[in-house]
Amino acid sequence: MPLSSACLAPRPCSLPRVAVVGGGPAGLMAAEVLAEAGAPVDLYDAMPSVGRKFLLAGRGGLNLTHSEPVERFIARYAERADEVRPWIEAFGPQALRDWVHALGITTFVGTSGRVFPTDMKAAPLLRAWLQRLRASGVQVHTRHRWQGWDEAGRLRMASPEGEHVIDADAVVLALGGASWARLGSDGSWLPELARRGVDVARFKPANCGFDVAGGWSPFLRGRFAGQPVKPVAASVSLPHGAAVRQQGEFVLTDTGVEGSLIYAFAARLRDAIEREGRATLTLDLLPDHPPEQVLEKVRRPRGPRSWPTHLKSVLNIHGLKLALLYEVLGAERMEDPLQLALALKALPLTLVAPRPMDEAISTAGGVRLEAMDGHGMLKDLPGVFCAGEMLDWEAPTGGYLLTAAMANGRWVGRGVLQWWQSGRG
Repeated sequence: MPLSSACLAPRPCSLPRVAVVGGGPAGLMAAEVLAEAGAPVDLYDAMPSVGRKFLLAGRGGLNLTHSEPVERFIARYAERADEVRPWIEAFGPQALRDWVHALGITTFVGTSGRVFPTDMKAAPLLRAWLQRLRASGVQVHTRHRWQGWDEAGRLRMASPEGEHVIDADAVVLALGGASWARLGSDGSWLPELARRGVDVARFKPANCGFDVAGGWSPFLRGRFAGQPVKPVAASVSLPHGAAVRQQGEFVLTDTGVEGSLIYAFAARLRDAIEREGRATLTLDLLPDHPPEQVLEKVRRPRGPRSWPTHLKSVLNIHGLKLALLYEVLGAERMEDPLQLALALKALPLTLVAPRPMDEAISTAGGVRLEAMDGHGMLKDLPGVFCAGEMLDWEAPTGGYLLTAAMANGRWVGRGVLQWWQSGRG
């Protein structure tokens, strides 16, 4: 893209004038790094206020990051772990906590290892962050929706006052993914970048729920939809024959399943459905009981007691777990102790579709990391950088999404400065 004429005067500019488009965590982080270095920064967001998805994500308690060892943390990014590694090594979980503390917000580590602000809220952190950004000179412009570029390479912005154009020496696009459209992340930017030759991948739901084959019975749906299944472990087979397993909990929905345990397997389940039309999630309803113990207790004489009474007595199986067994096995197979014991340790749920993208917590797809250079700049559009969830990487919930988005924003902000100081390519 052509650079701003503002820096084509005989006297060279020491720092670029930067337009950051997108007021989510990645855009705010990029703006912070640039402004702290002394660069003039204008930040634009389509919504009436910045950080809307950040605030909504923190409504039930803002999960900032995770306290596990860094190598295990990085492994959570699966096939993109190698690309994400430098972001996290430069600004990892502890660095993020230190950054939050510098804003005057204290944090704590929960029993699961997740890290939260002490008051669990996102709003105080965002207020303190915006106050610091404005003090550093960042100019925030809301209700400005990016429309692409004009023929001179200037940014086109639609605002309540009409469309206008913006000159900048460098542009950081932090436009988000394609979930939660009502908060501004609608993915509408992707065709414009694709039209200009940027290598992009179609969006897919990530950290999402799934529909079960055939739907639930009216009884199960009417009686138990919205209730959690816990404790439980789940496993998913991998293409090469191995399996991954994790313990946690999930929620039964009207159409299937959702929740943190499901999100941990969402990418694998989604990809399996794309390949084969369905995926199997295997549930261990008694994760703390070895199989032989389960079989021994199921086989104990039950006398005149019904199976539901017997299972509640010997294994504390009742309510939703019992209903799931009947749903999958049927009444006849429930009478077979061996099949029942096997199902208690390996109950198969057949899933046939992820929930719609706008229900997902996040998305995969977007600008492929291969389309950018080591600074985070698009190879085909000099001076244009991309950051955050608009890039083609994904992670499970647990603080991994937020940490990587913020770390990448900082990485890209530094990349803009390095690119400019190196003579712009």
